[in-house]
Amino acid sequence: MKNPLCPRCSALEVVKSGIINDRQRYRCKKCSYYFTVNKLGKGIDSYYVTKALQLYIEGISYREIERILGVSHVSIMNWVRKYKIKAPEQTEYHPTYKILNHAELVEHMKNSANLKGAGMMITELGDKYMMIKWKRFKD
Repeated sequence: MKNPLCPRCSALEVVKSGIINDRQRYRCKKCSYYFTVNKLGKGIDSYYVTKALQLYIEGISYREIERILGVSHVSIMNWVRKYKIKAPEQTEYHPTYKILNHAELVEHMKNSANLKGAGMMITELGDKYMMIKWKRFKD
């Protein structure tokens, strides 16, 4: 690993200066500032961030998205805040969803009664598919 930049003065002249709490400590030669490098963290694939935001816009709750994707609802709330996503007002409908494998999806689509009177979106979730439906017209 290359030596990091000094967080105080951004100098490249940094030397190792011991280990604290199992993390390498550094000292800047220019300003004599001691620091440790931040942990990288888990880092979630951008695919899941995009899917979570799409599902949120479709009206699915944070907890439901957590159960579907296996990502913390707090992370999803933070992404919504970070990207300033506003879900549209949904007073007239509540979306329903099903998670299906390929064969189940094909069977569902064969029945024409399942395709009438509702809006539908199908999205890929790994090796499965998620079908979101909502009523398009008021009865």
